[in-house]
Amino acid sequence: MNAPSLPPSLLDASGVETGAALDALREAMAGADDGELFIERSESESVLFDDGRLKSANYDTTEGFGLRVVAGETAGYAHSSELSLAAIRRSADAAALARRGYSGVAADAPRATNAKLYGEDDPVNGLAFATKTGLLQEIDAFARARDPRIVQVSVSLAGERRQIEILRADGRLLRDVRPLARVNVSVTVEKDGRRETGSSGAGGRAAFDFWIRPQAWQAQVDEALRMALVNLEAVACPAGEMEVVLGPGWNGVLLHEAVGHGLEGDFNRKGISAFSGRIGERVAAPGVTVFDDGSLPGRRGSLTIDDEGTPTERTVLIEDGILVGYMHDRMSARLTGAAPTGNGRRQSYAHMPLPRMTNTGMLGGSTPRAEMIEGVKKGLYCANLGGGQVDITNGKFVFQCTEAYLIEDGKVTAPVKGATLIGDGPTVLTRITAIGDDFDFDPGIGVCGKAGQGVPVGVGQPSLKLSGLTVGGTAV
Repeated sequence: MNAPSLPPSLLDASGVETGAALDALREAMAGADDGELFIERSESESVLFDDGRLKSANYDTTEGFGLRVVAGETAGYAHSSELSLAAIRRSADAAALARRGYSGVAADAPRATNAKLYGEDDPVNGLAFATKTGLLQEIDAFARARDPRIVQVSVSLAGERRQIEILRADGRLLRDVRPLARVNVSVTVEKDGRRETGSSGAGGRAAFDFWIRPQAWQAQVDEALRMALVNLEAVACPAGEMEVVLGPGWNGVLLHEAVGHGLEGDFNRKGISAFSGRIGERVAAPGVTVFDDGSLPGRRGSLTIDDEGTPTERTVLIEDGILVGYMHDRMSARLTGAAPTGNGRRQSYAHMPLPRMTNTGMLGGSTPRAEMIEGVKKGLYCANLGGGQVDITNGKFVFQCTEAYLIEDGKVTAPVKGATLIGDGPTVLTRITAIGDDFDFDPGIGVCGKAGQGVPVGVGQPSLKLSGLTVGGTAV
């Protein structure tokens, strides 16, 4: 029996002969250390039902390529939305300028893989537009019927299907199809003239099927309503230094921002991270193990291969409190004598790859969350974090709590508003006094920004107990 044939490549479909494109790439890379031709075709759609009506519907399709030539620490990059041999040759000539006067040795090609972490689902065209808008209207009606205090509902679907190809100088053409879907619900409640909002989202690398089951979107509505009602009863948060218990899952965003970026290879190669040159040193409390894993099937931050063609993997960064590694793309790995870890990522064909996180988390421990809370005389339980600001060079952060409660005499009491967590990542890692037994990932909503590029990511952690963390608030 003959093996099924692959569909035409993006190059073939555009009338570009692969051999001719390869010749242009090889000529541009002669004497360079690395490089590739990255080709992409992407379809995306977002539909928003807001204020009882269909407020917006957006569809976008893009196609293009980027050609990169790497010589030492210099990279030449040219890209175009015109997928033709003439455009590829022009880009090759421009990118080759990076190697003028340079003579290097081509880096080893990425290892091969047969792994496939997701299907080739199509969230954009898998459901008719009328079906999507009808579903959003149904969710809106369901939410408004849940509680008379609801005054506003916003529901959205967002999906994309991204096809990528990577042509390397050794002649290999690597291909990947990447679906991505997300459903989001937000509700606003009002009582005695006061309004508060709660939201819930979920998604991953698949079609919408799982997240549009009634039990799935109804659970999202109930979670958004629960958060809104909690905030409706919240009192002003006191400020000061106190013990803090963080809930599991999405709160791993603090780890991602305050610690994860500092463990990316480019920052450490340049010596501008708080973790630069500290491999083998204790940087966290005993029991703290931090990892990045892009090889988890179906998760939002996962990739079968990264945007340089390297298969993703599980990379341990901190093990039992000791710094043991960084996340690398091919450039940072080559320049530091390390192996690529499958963390070379780019927003689109118009961007060069950078060392970026995929799914980042901290392993669970053995302490029940209830036991952590029981041991706190006066502190804060942060169930959910919102947005924050971080300085990558020193890890200093400020994060807003979207759902938080006072802890008084070992019990969770009043919900509070206006709570912020203030500190720095390296110090926070050393102030972890208990690690929960309830590790969880976020529901599939993360987006990470770096150098003007945004990519989908995942975060995860167990509940954590932290000593001496500064809490900003509105009451003294």
